[in-house]
Amino acid sequence: MEIIAIGKTFMQVDSRFTVSTPAPVPPSPGKQLEQAFLEEMLKYCGPKSLSGSFGGGIGEDQFSSFMIQEQAAALASRIDLGFGKWISQ
Repeated sequence: MEIIAIGKTFMQVDSRFTVSTPAPVPPSPGKQLEQAFLEEMLKYCGPKSLSGSFGGGIGEDQFSSFMIQEQAAALASRIDLGFGKWISQ
């Protein structure tokens, strides 16, 4: 238990309560394969970085793989390419 003084008012903070988030559920092997396929497709066919004063420079080049990975994950969660059915057969 901790007591915090704010001006002339004292506030008692009780640390019994904790906030926990549920563990994320890993995607199925079919969705993982779809995401990997979409990542490779986006590397070659996705949007290219800007050059000049509106470009991201070296930072954009270094972190573009993270952006591609997240875009592929978003696409894989919204569309079904049928890889899961293909793997289970």
